[in-house]
Amino acid sequence: MDLEAVRTFVAAADAGQFQEAAAALAITQQGVSKRVAALEQDLSVRLFTRSARGVQLTVDGQAFLPHARELLRVADRADASVRPGRRALRIDVHSRRTAPAVLLQDFHRAHPELPLDVVTLDVDGKGAIAAVEAGAVDATFHAVTVRRLPAAIRTARVLDERHELLVGPRHPLADAEAVTPAQLAAHRIWMPGMAPGSEWADYYVELAAAFGLTIDVVGPVFGNEALLAELADSASLSTLVGEHSRYLWPDSWDLRRIPVRDPAPVYPMSLIWRADNPHPALGKLRRHLRSRRATTPDIEVWLPKVSGTY
Repeated sequence: MDLEAVRTFVAAADAGQFQEAAAALAITQQGVSKRVAALEQDLSVRLFTRSARGVQLTVDGQAFLPHARELLRVADRADASVRPGRRALRIDVHSRRTAPAVLLQDFHRAHPELPLDVVTLDVDGKGAIAAVEAGAVDATFHAVTVRRLPAAIRTARVLDERHELLVGPRHPLADAEAVTPAQLAAHRIWMPGMAPGSEWADYYVELAAAFGLTIDVVGPVFGNEALLAELADSASLSTLVGEHSRYLWPDSWDLRRIPVRDPAPVYPMSLIWRADNPHPALGKLRRHLRSRRATTPDIEVWLPKVSGTY
């Protein structure tokens, strides 16, 4: 069914005259007549009776009118769902607990008028870049760990996420105001379920080698709440979390988040997008992230040594 013919039918029904419908649609009166005639032929019914005073809906026209309006509403919604500037900006984050999700929430608060769709694709960096290249998402947050990116892909480092040690109240470091990586060498850091070869695993392998850390990834994964419960009840277990990551636990667990400094290891994260993406909200997001980029000139930091890939 020709949607333009349906739109013309609705305009003529509302106006009661083909001439006024033609003016509203910016076409000729003959164009209105041709479209209505084609629609009547397609439906095998008469939609209007014509007279010198104008047009009136037939019984079939009256029956078809509410459905015609709904067809146009559905078409407009379908158009808005994919048209840049009308559909929501679709951004991938690895987890809604982590710093990129916090940054996106900050962006939404600053620009509540912009529709935003936050998704978690559950893929590694290469998979996320492929999703951006294919247009499945407008952008993603990841460490850039590949030397050669697809020609259409652009990146900008927007966050250096520092670490905090998360421990229970009986851990030897529980009362420390801050800890150094050297201090952590004597303690087991438990991060179960980290997939070997992922960008996160590669980062922590390099971090462990740089400071002699013991990072234990063995064990079944029962979820964040189960991990937090184990930490709260242990005098030896600890884990590392990003300083902006969000975790909640009962007050009775008394978990402690302790900054890691001197140097402060950071996980470098970039926004990744297609250069030819026309969505106007993407540019606003990039400007927002650029303006919010934190700098810490007074703090010594540690970055991965894989030159040019992060």
